[in-house]
Amino acid sequence: MGKPHLKKFSKPILGAAFLMATSAIGPGFLTQTATFTNSLLASFGFVIFISILLEIGAQLNIWRILSVSSLRAQELANTIIPGAGKLLTVLIVLGGLAFNAGNLAGAGLGLEVLSGISPKYGALISASVATILFFQKDSIRFIDLIAKVLGVLMIIVTLYVVIVAKPPFLEAGLRMFWPSKIDGIAILTLVGGTVGGYISFAGAHRILDAGLTGSGKIQEVSSSAVTAILLASLMRLLLFLAALGVVSKGISLGTHNPAAAVFMQAAGNLGYLFFGIVMWSAAITSVIGCAYTSISFIIPVTVGQEWKQKKLLLLFLTLSLTLFVVFDNPVQVLIGAGALNGIILPLSLSLILIGSTNKKLMGEYQHPKWLGWLGWGVVVATTFLGTTSLIQLVKKMLFIQF
Repeated sequence: MGKPHLKKFSKPILGAAFLMATSAIGPGFLTQTATFTNSLLASFGFVIFISILLEIGAQLNIWRILSVSSLRAQELANTIIPGAGKLLTVLIVLGGLAFNAGNLAGAGLGLEVLSGISPKYGALISASVATILFFQKDSIRFIDLIAKVLGVLMIIVTLYVVIVAKPPFLEAGLRMFWPSKIDGIAILTLVGGTVGGYISFAGAHRILDAGLTGSGKIQEVSSSAVTAILLASLMRLLLFLAALGVVSKGISLGTHNPAAAVFMQAAGNLGYLFFGIVMWSAAITSVIGCAYTSISFIIPVTVGQEWKQKKLLLLFLTLSLTLFVVFDNPVQVLIGAGALNGIILPLSLSLILIGSTNKKLMGEYQHPKWLGWLGWGVVVATTFLGTTSLIQLVKKMLFIQF
């Protein structure tokens, strides 16, 4: 009985789940979680709860619709509104470059902790590792393996830090459903950092590259999408609890490197070493996932296009590395990139939901109405949060300027 189930939940399906999850669990993920826990305390649990609901609504729709249509996001968008796919590609690639600059910054910080080398050299080494991986003959199998191994490693190490941090579990559970304060920007940033921008399509495009398309694969694809969100959410929850264990003792995480402060304050020098492991693992998997997905919007993985794609991947990594060198404040870049990708989400999700009603694209497949309404609910919520957050940011900029 067990073997058919394991065969059904094939390696590409599981690889897609881990690729999406580890793409989401990047330096920005760690920084955002620590930063908002420092300001919202236990009430940040409510932000996580709401973001998980929005993430599941977004991912289930995106994965199922793209899989049934056998089209990538930009291809489907172009069939709905001519030129929309090109606009989406530009937004995804620009957002991906911003995110990858932060990812490489995180990789540099992680290697600095582990070896003492300069973050810039650490970022260069990490970019080189990603380049070597992409230029392997069967690179997609290596990408799947690295995502799985490092994903599990991050969860185990962070779980240890939670145990030694001793967070107030009861208060965290209460505030997850009954918060004392709510922050719309935090919700938008978390959703944008977990399923916004390129991350929305990391797993879905991996599914397409593996040929797992058509209505017959719906159950496997849905299971993979939910698994991806749950993996990312588990890591988010563990990091939140670790940070809460520190700040509940009256210790501020500061603003320079709040994620590192969580690990060091909770577990001392060993915790700081664990932070280096988690930071580099989170960063390098996100560098790989971001580059792979962003370039898939320009040149899909098809026979005869491999060399062109590899050259674009090299260019993408080089530009990301250049952005890291130019910007001196990676923490703000990471949080800002999350908010930017949160704004992209309602646009891309709207086009995909419209595509689900097109019989020429979907054939005999009937997209569940409840899932479609859930997706439109995500669009409305993220549009509202994005608009209000943008207004707040503009007000802050005008206040600072004048």
